[in-house]
Amino acid sequence: MPELPEVEITARRLEAALEGAQIDSVVAPGMVAMKSFDPPLDALVGERVGAVRRVGKMPVVEVGELALLVHLMSAGRLQVFDKRASLKDRRSRVLIRLADGRELRLREFGTRQRAWAKLMPASAVADDEMVATLGPEAWPAPPAEVIARAIHQPRHLHPMLRDQRVIAGIGRSWVDEILWEAGLSPFKRGSDLGDDEVERLGAALSLLGGAIDHYEEVIGDTVPDKLPMPLRVHRRQGEPCPRCGATLEAVHYAEYVMTYCPDEQTEGRVLKDRRLSRLLK
Repeated sequence: MPELPEVEITARRLEAALEGAQIDSVVAPGMVAMKSFDPPLDALVGERVGAVRRVGKMPVVEVGELALLVHLMSAGRLQVFDKRASLKDRRSRVLIRLADGRELRLREFGTRQRAWAKLMPASAVADDEMVATLGPEAWPAPPAEVIARAIHQPRHLHPMLRDQRVIAGIGRSWVDEILWEAGLSPFKRGSDLGDDEVERLGAALSLLGGAIDHYEEVIGDTVPDKLPMPLRVHRRQGEPCPRCGATLEAVHYAEYVMTYCPDEQTEGRVLKDRRLSRLLK
């Protein structure tokens, strides 16, 4: 799933490639790709692309006085192509065709087809439900007191930090990295964190900025389908911890894996794997 660093580099590369480009036509072959109908997609025709930015994990493409808010979900990609896609391309969700022959294409891999877009006045983006309910942006990291207020809930850190209403931009990959960097158990409750632990959590959010810097160095003008994510612990269970050398462990859920270091995060305890728990029932 594209998270804050991945969407940030996508927005930067799209703006560099698209700013000033004129839109020739727009089609939405995805059956439920568009979550809005007024204004219609045709309102983009003849307009020029302006800024491309990010809010949370969502790209925002500004076109004249309008804005296209995109949610990539778990498998969506927003990319520029030199040639136009066939309407029979099952991965294509929204196709914004440019006068110079290029195409801004919202694609989605897999069969679930959950990525979507909304077209609205640019001035209305901040009031959209998906934006208005976001918590503070995870990058740049908010002050410690803001983080403390946001996470002061009797909820486990791992799912809570992925809740966009608490802190915006973190998903299943970077939450593992952040909690490992901070030395915090994924199952510790936010309301149980002391001041020092909140400080460590805030400092660990700098990993997101580091990832963006990494992408700026290694990614060219076009963002690839699969980004070279600089992950040190996520999905590396069975490997040695990069800091202490202990074996990284994981808890497997239906749709994701949570990776952690027992020695540094859970006081040496190996947490129960949910796959084994289901087999024993």
